[in-house]
Amino acid sequence: MMKKETTLIKNDSLNRKTVIKNSSLAALASTSLPLYAQAKKEAPKQEAPKAKAIIHIFLAGGMAAQESWDPKMYAPVEYRGPFRTVKTKMPGVHLSENMKNIAKIADKLTICRSMTHGEAAHERGTHNMMTAYRPSPAIKFPSIGSIISHELGARNELPPYICIPRIGNEFQGTGYMSSSYGPFSINGDPNDSKFAVKDLIAPKGMTAENDQKRREILNIINSDFQKKSKDDGVIAMETFYKKAYDLMGSEKARDAFDINKESKEMRDRYGRSKMGQGFLLARRLVESGSRYVSLNYGGWDHHQDIKGAMNKNMPDFDKAFAALIQDLEASGLLDETIVLATSEFGRTPKINKDAGRDHYPKVYSVAMAGAAYKRGFVYGKSNATSTEVEEDPLSVQDFAATVYSQIGIDYHKRIMAPGERPIDIVRQGKICQSLLA
Repeated sequence: MMKKETTLIKNDSLNRKTVIKNSSLAALASTSLPLYAQAKKEAPKQEAPKAKAIIHIFLAGGMAAQESWDPKMYAPVEYRGPFRTVKTKMPGVHLSENMKNIAKIADKLTICRSMTHGEAAHERGTHNMMTAYRPSPAIKFPSIGSIISHELGARNELPPYICIPRIGNEFQGTGYMSSSYGPFSINGDPNDSKFAVKDLIAPKGMTAENDQKRREILNIINSDFQKKSKDDGVIAMETFYKKAYDLMGSEKARDAFDINKESKEMRDRYGRSKMGQGFLLARRLVESGSRYVSLNYGGWDHHQDIKGAMNKNMPDFDKAFAALIQDLEASGLLDETIVLATSEFGRTPKINKDAGRDHYPKVYSVAMAGAAYKRGFVYGKSNATSTEVEEDPLSVQDFAATVYSQIGIDYHKRIMAPGERPIDIVRQGKICQSLLA
């Protein structure tokens, strides 16, 4: 058996913000830059991974499989719900009628209809999907994005881990690892006509002379703290400021985030919505070098009027997701980019008294595309009323292990948590070979 590698990561403890908060350097600080402080490092030598990047679309709230990926067209109406179905390019496979654009590109997807876990609360289900671990009162686990940032580092001057339109939940952070591996958040709506990533723009009124003075002050502060402490908090903050300057000075980064460089026709294809333009920006970012882009769009907690809620939410997702897959396929990027569409759990099999569905983690659906994932494939099966997994259950751990394997990360590897405690990247997971071509 291969010996598991252990990497030592210590906790942040010393906070320098109090030292510099009244300094002119504070003009550089923002809600996202302190989380983005990833030092450049080379990927470990290994066999070439199938994927270079991941786009993870997280539909928070718990999207109903019955009204999306796994409609029950022959079930009684109280289970079937309010929608009809649409045929896809996969023979005999239907999706909900609100997914007419996705139905046309379903031959590029793997749809899993047998995802399962046991957490029916939003926070716990989200924790599962973000970290591949059940929540624990004893330790905070790092997100998948932070693990990828830690293991693979930056590429082409782009932050390795980016959140659009912002960090969606507390479980997208670094957990027990250094804050250096946290996400960079754009904190804005790419569909806004005035959209700009503020952290790429120098503060108003900053001159080259002022910039140089601030850097000199920063170097003095860094030198003093380095003499007094080698604590990870000090190192993380030092890296943060270095990367802040590097990012602001990077023409490649500014270009990647500039969605206005896309043609009007391309922007229209994705849809002139927050979701549509966010998906388009995600494509630009992975194309330019970011390794993991997390798209966070909530509003899928449909306890009441699921028909009205789906009619409101699904058209933007349907248009944007289909355009993203087509765009990646046309450019050849789909072969080296994983696209995931997930939620924290599904919805109850039966429509409730308020014409909605409640939380249900026992069986739900996710979609995957790109890299070595099969194309035009349905994995697993729920029963006729979506109360149970009938064939091939997929655990969160197996889902995560498969994702990690595709981007070249050894999910068996251990990272040292506080208290000299080695923690597996994924515990008790395995690659689901049936998902892969």
